[in-house]
Amino acid sequence: MKVIVIGATGTLGRAVVRALEPRHEVVGASRGGPVAVDLERPATLDALFATVPGADAVVCCAASGPLVPLETVSDEEFAAGLGGKLLGQAALVRRAARHLNDGGSITLTGGTFSEPLAGGSLGALVNGGLEGFVRNAAAELPRGLRLNLVSPGWISETLESLGADPVGGTPAADVARAYAELVEGGARGVNLVPGHAR
Repeated sequence: MKVIVIGATGTLGRAVVRALEPRHEVVGASRGGPVAVDLERPATLDALFATVPGADAVVCCAASGPLVPLETVSDEEFAAGLGGKLLGQAALVRRAARHLNDGGSITLTGGTFSEPLAGGSLGALVNGGLEGFVRNAAAELPRGLRLNLVSPGWISETLESLGADPVGGTPAADVARAYAELVEGGARGVNLVPGHAR
Protein backbone atom coordinates (compact mmCIF):
# COMPACT_ATOMS: atom_id res chain seq x y z
CA MET A 1 0.00 0.00 0.00
CA LYS A 2 0.95 3.66 -0.32
CA VAL A 3 0.65 5.05 3.22
CA ILE A 4 0.92 8.71 4.21
CA VAL A 5 2.18 9.23 7.77
CA ILE A 6 1.51 12.74 9.10
CA GLY A 7 3.84 13.72 11.91
CA ALA A 8 6.52 11.42 10.51
CA THR A 9 9.38 13.28 12.18
CA GLY A 10 8.06 13.00 15.74
CA THR A 11 8.83 10.26 18.25
CA LEU A 12 5.68 8.29 17.49
CA GLY A 13 5.62 9.13 13.77
CA ARG A 14 9.16 7.81 13.26
CA ALA A 15 8.19 4.56 15.01
CA VAL A 16 5.08 4.19 12.81
CA VAL A 17 7.16 4.76 9.67
CA ARG A 18 9.61 2.06 10.81
CA ALA A 19 6.72 -0.34 11.52
CA LEU A 20 5.16 0.14 8.06
CA GLU A 21 8.19 0.61 5.77
CA PRO A 22 9.17 -3.05 5.43
CA ARG A 23 5.82 -3.88 3.78
CA HIS A 24 4.53 -0.62 2.27
CA GLU A 25 5.49 2.54 0.40
CA VAL A 26 5.50 5.17 3.14
CA VAL A 27 5.32 8.91 2.45
CA GLY A 28 6.25 10.98 5.48
CA ALA A 29 4.61 14.37 5.99
CA SER A 30 5.28 16.97 8.68
CA ARG A 31 5.17 20.70 9.32
CA GLY A 32 8.76 21.24 8.21
CA GLY A 33 9.38 18.35 5.83
CA PRO A 34 9.46 18.23 2.05
CA VAL A 35 5.84 17.05 2.13
CA ALA A 36 4.47 19.81 4.35
CA VAL A 37 1.22 19.60 6.30
CA ASP A 38 -0.15 21.41 9.33
CA LEU A 39 -3.41 20.23 10.89
CA GLU A 40 -4.22 23.79 11.91
CA ARG A 41 -4.09 24.95 8.27
CA PRO A 42 -6.69 22.99 6.27
CA ALA A 43 -5.31 24.22 2.93
CA THR A 44 -2.17 22.17 3.59
CA LEU A 45 -4.36 19.04 3.82
CA ASP A 46 -5.75 19.77 0.35
CA ALA A 47 -2.20 20.25 -0.93
CA LEU A 48 -1.12 16.99 0.70
CA PHE A 49 -3.54 14.86 -1.30
CA ALA A 50 -2.69 16.77 -4.48
CA THR A 51 1.02 16.11 -3.86
CA VAL A 52 0.54 12.43 -2.94
CA PRO A 53 -2.23 11.08 -5.20
CA GLY A 54 -3.38 7.47 -5.17
CA ALA A 55 -2.78 6.81 -1.47
CA ASP A 56 -4.32 3.76 0.18
CA ALA A 57 -4.00 4.89 3.79
CA VAL A 58 -3.25 7.89 5.94
CA VAL A 59 -2.04 7.78 9.54
CA CYS A 60 -2.02 10.92 11.67
CA CYS A 61 0.52 10.98 14.50
CA ALA A 62 0.89 14.77 14.54
CA ALA A 63 -1.91 15.51 16.97
CA SER A 64 -0.97 17.01 20.30
CA GLY A 65 -2.75 19.20 22.79
CA PRO A 66 -1.58 21.50 25.59
CA LEU A 67 -2.11 21.02 29.30
CA VAL A 68 -4.07 24.08 30.46
CA PRO A 69 -5.38 25.07 33.91
CA LEU A 70 -9.16 24.87 33.74
CA GLU A 71 -9.73 27.79 36.14
CA THR A 72 -7.55 30.32 34.34
CA VAL A 73 -7.52 29.32 30.65
CA SER A 74 -9.19 31.91 28.43
CA ASP A 75 -12.03 31.11 26.04
CA GLU A 76 -9.70 31.89 23.14
CA GLU A 77 -6.95 29.56 24.43
CA PHE A 78 -9.49 26.81 25.05
CA ALA A 79 -10.95 27.16 21.54
CA ALA A 80 -7.46 27.20 20.02
CA GLY A 81 -6.66 23.98 21.86
CA LEU A 82 -9.44 22.25 19.94
CA GLY A 83 -7.91 23.30 16.62
CA GLY A 84 -5.27 20.83 15.53
CA LYS A 85 -5.95 17.63 17.40
CA LEU A 86 -9.76 17.57 17.17
CA LEU A 87 -10.89 19.83 14.33
CA GLY A 88 -7.71 19.30 12.31
CA GLN A 89 -8.05 15.53 12.38
CA ALA A 90 -11.75 15.80 11.49
CA ALA A 91 -10.75 17.97 8.52
CA LEU A 92 -8.20 15.32 7.53
CA VAL A 93 -10.89 12.61 7.54
CA ARG A 94 -13.21 14.68 5.35
CA ARG A 95 -10.47 15.19 2.77
CA ALA A 96 -9.16 11.63 2.93
CA ALA A 97 -12.70 10.40 2.24
CA ARG A 98 -12.53 12.15 -1.12
CA HIS A 99 -8.99 11.18 -2.10
CA LEU A 100 -8.00 7.75 -0.75
CA ASN A 101 -8.37 4.69 -2.95
CA ASP A 102 -11.45 2.50 -2.45
CA GLY A 103 -11.15 0.41 0.71
CA GLY A 104 -8.55 2.78 2.12
CA SER A 105 -7.71 3.28 5.78
CA ILE A 106 -7.59 6.38 7.99
CA THR A 107 -6.02 6.14 11.45
CA LEU A 108 -6.12 9.05 13.88
CA THR A 109 -4.45 9.70 17.24
CA GLY A 110 -6.38 10.30 20.45
CA GLY A 111 -5.17 9.70 23.97
CA THR A 112 -6.02 8.09 27.26
CA PHE A 113 -4.90 8.40 30.86
CA SER A 114 -5.70 6.05 33.70
CA GLU A 115 -6.72 8.87 36.08
CA PRO A 116 -7.51 12.59 35.93
CA LEU A 117 -4.50 14.73 35.04
CA ALA A 118 -3.85 18.28 36.26
CA GLY A 119 -4.48 20.57 33.30
CA GLY A 120 -5.89 17.68 31.30
CA SER A 121 -9.55 18.71 30.94
CA LEU A 122 -9.05 20.17 27.45
CA GLY A 123 -7.26 16.98 26.41
CA ALA A 124 -10.07 14.87 27.85
CA LEU A 125 -12.61 16.88 25.83
CA VAL A 126 -10.57 16.46 22.65
CA ASN A 127 -9.96 12.74 23.18
CA GLY A 128 -13.60 12.04 24.06
CA GLY A 129 -14.70 14.01 21.02
CA LEU A 130 -12.35 12.07 18.77
CA GLU A 131 -13.62 8.74 20.07
CA GLY A 132 -17.24 9.68 19.39
CA PHE A 133 -16.39 11.19 16.02
CA VAL A 134 -14.51 8.10 14.85
CA ARG A 135 -17.25 5.72 15.98
CA ASN A 136 -19.91 7.63 14.05
CA ALA A 137 -17.92 8.84 11.05
CA ALA A 138 -16.64 5.32 10.39
CA ALA A 139 -20.23 4.29 9.63
CA GLU A 140 -20.68 7.24 7.24
CA LEU A 141 -17.59 6.83 5.07
CA PRO A 142 -18.14 5.76 1.45
CA ARG A 143 -16.38 3.25 -0.82
CA GLY A 144 -15.38 0.79 1.91
CA LEU A 145 -13.11 3.29 3.61
CA ARG A 146 -12.15 2.45 7.19
CA LEU A 147 -11.61 4.92 10.05
CA ASN A 148 -10.01 4.03 13.38
CA LEU A 149 -8.35 5.66 16.37
CA VAL A 150 -5.27 4.83 18.43
CA SER A 151 -5.35 6.25 21.97
CA PRO A 152 -1.96 5.86 23.61
CA GLY A 153 -1.23 7.06 27.09
CA TRP A 154 2.27 8.26 27.88
CA ILE A 155 5.00 7.20 25.46
CA SER A 156 8.10 5.93 27.27
CA GLU A 157 10.45 8.06 25.17
CA THR A 158 8.39 11.18 25.88
CA LEU A 159 8.50 10.56 29.63
CA GLU A 160 12.27 10.07 29.42
CA SER A 161 12.68 13.36 27.51
CA LEU A 162 10.72 15.08 30.33
CA GLY A 163 13.05 13.60 32.94
CA ALA A 164 10.39 11.19 34.22
CA ASP A 165 10.56 7.44 34.69
CA PRO A 166 9.90 5.85 31.26
CA VAL A 167 8.58 2.69 32.91
CA GLY A 168 5.23 4.43 33.32
CA GLY A 169 4.77 4.67 29.56
CA THR A 170 4.49 2.42 26.53
CA PRO A 171 7.48 2.22 24.15
CA ALA A 172 6.86 4.01 20.83
CA ALA A 173 7.60 0.80 18.90
CA ASP A 174 4.79 -1.00 20.76
CA VAL A 175 2.34 1.83 20.08
CA ALA A 176 3.40 1.86 16.42
CA ARG A 177 2.38 -1.79 16.08
CA ALA A 178 -1.18 -0.76 17.00
CA TYR A 179 -1.23 1.68 14.07
CA ALA A 180 0.12 -0.98 11.71
CA GLU A 181 -2.53 -3.42 12.92
CA LEU A 182 -5.31 -0.97 12.08
CA VAL A 183 -3.84 0.02 8.70
CA GLU A 184 -3.39 -3.58 7.61
CA GLY A 185 -6.46 -5.13 9.24
CA GLY A 186 -10.18 -4.87 8.66
CA ALA A 187 -11.31 -2.96 11.77
CA ARG A 188 -13.72 -0.05 11.42
CA GLY A 189 -14.70 2.50 14.08
CA VAL A 190 -12.30 1.04 16.67
CA ASN A 191 -10.51 2.93 19.43
CA LEU A 192 -7.39 0.88 20.09
CA VAL A 193 -5.59 1.53 23.40
CA PRO A 194 -2.07 0.06 23.23
CA GLY A 195 -1.12 -1.98 26.27
CA HIS A 196 -4.73 -2.75 27.23
CA ALA A 197 -6.37 -6.13 26.71
CA ARG A 198 -8.80 -6.24 23.82
